[in-house]
Amino acid sequence: MPLLIRKYKLTTGMMQEERIDDPDRIERYFRIFEKEDVKKLEAGQKVFIEKDEWQLLP
Repeated sequence: MPLLIRKYKLTTGMMQEERIDDPDRIERYFRIFEKEDVKKLEAGQKVFIEKDEWQLLP
């Protein structure tokens, strides 16, 4: 089961990590990415959108 990890910084400066394992939710998040970013995620690379770091683990 794939796992999408999102790391982001809160307004207080603390780093927060969100682990998304629901396939429907992962598919919805993929819609916000450009095609190149989706290919990078599927290859296991990290993708940065604004200040958020995303990574897909198999």
